[in-house]
Amino acid sequence: MTTIAVTGHMDLTEDTVPLVRSALDELLKQYVDDGGLVGVSCIAKGADSLFAKAVLAAGGRLTVVLPSRDYRQNKVKPDHAALFDHLVEAADEVLVLPNDTADRQAYEAANAVLLERADRLVAVWNGAPPSGKGGGTADTVLEARAAGIPVHVVWPDGAARKS
Repeated sequence: MTTIAVTGHMDLTEDTVPLVRSALDELLKQYVDDGGLVGVSCIAKGADSLFAKAVLAAGGRLTVVLPSRDYRQNKVKPDHAALFDHLVEAADEVLVLPNDTADRQAYEAANAVLLERADRLVAVWNGAPPSGKGGGTADTVLEARAAGIPVHVVWPDGAARKS
């Protein structure tokens, strides 16, 4: 059994979504074939949800980590709500962190949980350096590497973020 967590950009372009999904499907296939897969995701819009859908499609189990008690009500936009709710329902485990509000500290705590549980990290990441705000994709990649967690970067040719 391999536990893979995800970090990644939320603002993928419409044309990038199928590219990333295909790359994730291909990557995850080997772990299911090797005896099982648990995916750990905060299921935010973009990379997190694409990864969660790919885990479920591959026959893996999903663990959802929600950064705060108010995350669903205050951070999930209407265009993502149906998928978010579906992924929560499909998850084998849902961890709601004891933060009242989804803020930078809550996101950093959620990323720490992802890395604590992970054998590997998948980063849907364009390779840009940290923004300096903390808790972003690049920060999580750097933390994983510092902890000795193998990181697989997924950024297919033609992938882009919304400008």
